[in-house]
Amino acid sequence: MSFKTLDDLGDLTGKTVLVREDLNVPMADGAVTDDTRLRATVATLCELADKGAKVLVLAHFGRPKGQPSEEFSLKKLAAPLAHVLGRPVSYIDWEGDKAAIAALAPGAIAVLENTRFFGGEEKNDPAVVARFASLGDIYVNDAFSAAHRAHASTEGLAKALPAYAGRAMEAELKALQKALGAPERPVAAVVGGAKVSTKLDVLKHLVSKVDHLIIGGGMANTFLAARGVAVGKSLCEHDLTGTAEEILENADKAGCTVHLPYDVVVSKEFAANPASLRTCNVHEVAADEMILDVGPAAIEALADVLKTCRT
Repeated sequence: MSFKTLDDLGDLTGKTVLVREDLNVPMADGAVTDDTRLRATVATLCELADKGAKVLVLAHFGRPKGQPSEEFSLKKLAAPLAHVLGRPVSYIDWEGDKAAIAALAPGAIAVLENTRFFGGEEKNDPAVVARFASLGDIYVNDAFSAAHRAHASTEGLAKALPAYAGRAMEAELKALQKALGAPERPVAAVVGGAKVSTKLDVLKHLVSKVDHLIIGGGMANTFLAARGVAVGKSLCEHDLTGTAEEILENADKAGCTVHLPYDVVVSKEFAANPASLRTCNVHEVAADEMILDVGPAAIEALADVLKTCRT
């Protein structure tokens, strides 16, 4: 796998760089509750700014369904991002964006408004791609978590402008090369997230590549259901239990051990510190309970598995 990185870029004075980042951070009462994704942008954004570029951050936030909405505006993330970067970050709305960009000084960083305010963003609409591309000279993708989506701000821009991998993207791609190319065995993969449907191809591929597949997050519920476990009112893609069962069968044929939680943390409601919170065996989840996390015994067992792995 070959790709261009920021090492292939020299002085960028006079250039405008569009950087796709993942700013889809959790928030509560108007404040960012976990700034991990913001901190992941620091290396790329600061390096580009230090090379003299006008740096424009492209990102989505939530699911505004192609309509401008104050709830999903990225304006509220300019200040938290500036705090993490340790330098000023301005906000630019889609209205009057070109004039605002022209007024930026070399080395300035600005967050553009939510890309999903354009209905064609998620459809990779050529008109939206052209709209984004008209704002910059160079494209940098630093959002590994969004790279699997064929959207205007990801695949579309990568084809419309000279494209490079940001530092976070570079690190992820190099880790993948090492893990899937010639890894030291045993190899373990940890896969989480809410949905099996968005990771089907990855899961099907991984079972033939790794020795241990650890499944967590909401998708673990779908695999538990495929094994006949009653998961109550947990997040679960019941229509994909057949597919999950097929993946489990293929893993068994390939000699890949799939690890699912056998004790879990459950509650009757999704809230902070609910009174109904308890830990139980995975076969003891009541019909009115939902699985919120893996239990302590499962965590300890999985830690032991990971200690035996080289990759």
